Amino acid sequence: MDIRSDYKEKFGFNVKTDTFHEKKGLSEKTVREISEIKQEPEWMTKYRTDALKVFLKKKMPKWGANLESIDFEKIIYYLSATKKKAATWDDVPAEIKNTFEKLGIPEAERKILAGVEAQFDSEVVYSKIREDLEKLGVIFCSTDQALKEHPELFKKYFGTVIPAGDNKFSALNSAFWSGGSFVYVPKGVEVPIPLQAYFRINSKDLGQFERTLIIADEGSRVHYIEGCTAPIYSSDSLHAAVVEVIALPGAHVRYTTLQNWSNNVYNLVTKRAHAHKDAIVEWLDANIGSKITMKYPSVYLLGENAKADMMSIAFAGKEQLQDTGSKAVHMAKNTSSSIVSKSISKDGGRTMYRGLVRVNKGCKDSKSNVRCDALILDEKSASDTIPYMEINEKKVNMGHEATVGKIGEEQLFYLQSRGLSEAEAAALIVRGFFDCFTKQLPLEYAVEFNRLIEMEMEGSVG
Repeated sequence: MDIRSDYKEKFGFNVKTDTFHEKKGLSEKTVREISEIKQEPEWMTKYRTDALKVFLKKKMPKWGANLESIDFEKIIYYLSATKKKAATWDDVPAEIKNTFEKLGIPEAERKILAGVEAQFDSEVVYSKIREDLEKLGVIFCSTDQALKEHPELFKKYFGTVIPAGDNKFSALNSAFWSGGSFVYVPKGVEVPIPLQAYFRINSKDLGQFERTLIIADEGSRVHYIEGCTAPIYSSDSLHAAVVEVIALPGAHVRYTTLQNWSNNVYNLVTKRAHAHKDAIVEWLDANIGSKITMKYPSVYLLGENAKADMMSIAFAGKEQLQDTGSKAVHMAKNTSSSIVSKSISKDGGRTMYRGLVRVNKGCKDSKSNVRCDALILDEKSASDTIPYMEINEKKVNMGHEATVGKIGEEQLFYLQSRGLSEAEAAALIVRGFFDCFTKQLPLEYAVEFNRLIEMEMEGSVG
């Protein structure tokens, strides 16, 4: 079975659903209709319409991928396949429930998750958190629900890490956002097992604009995992999410993404965290699939002793561009950051590491280390490394390493001499290349990640 048919069987299917609301076209009228459907307060409607004006004024990025082929007038900006979020899993419409059952979400909820959320097209259709965590004050719900049920907390932090005008696509998200996760962990509370959200694009020509906001209060700890898939269509879809993470003093947040979009999706995402004094923020970011990905998870180290650990994984196949990386901005003394980027390109695919380390003046004793490793599997493929370092303080410790290579003939020969076929040997080497990422995943996710890599490697040798 080739990779395209294998993807379609596991992830690339679509289902027919009822459509209760559909809004198409880039206009203020569409923005206001979405806000009205959601029964939002006037301040949010104004936030949206102001953001649309910013989007229309900003030009498309001139660096990185060519995005001029995106036709914003053809995109469906909001589509709801259910009238309201289900109170229980049994209440989810059958065709939507079967989609998530096939993807394994309810099983994952029963086995290893503290909470789970499922978004289908533009709306969250189901969310649930363990009762013991709810009693401790942990909030895990859709961002739309948080706006209604936790308005003061929501308004205090929403848009404070990534303002609407940060870039063209954060402005687009701010105008049309729908769904996404809202997480609040109170002071001193540790969530012992992961919270998961799963984002599914089902409909053709859809733009999915989820908005995620995570607030970890002082001394708290949480691990949030998101997964993403979409069917294969002949026309393109757009995913332009915004993720804001606030780690208050002494908090520890880990954010894991397993992205597996189909190859007709533009994946243009803005993700950023604020790490206050003694806080730790970890990004684990896997980018597999999509037509074009441009994503650079960032941490602004705002307080002394704050720490950022970022690991970005990318796999680019035929006609795919993975333009990914990480950013660390040191804004206080004694802060540290680690950036690891590992990428593989094959069948004419292209990977790019685009990263930034900035140390502001006065941020003494800051430390950062950047490592970029690329594996190119054939002569048609390519990889680029574009690191930026802006060091405005003398008393710092900075390091940067980069390697580019291919699978060695000796490695293949050795493994084949142990009974593996050439394709099996190549897949084993690739899994080993990504092992530093896989080891940090819960077991069930590590197994699924390795399966995705196997799917991508099918037919790549011989």
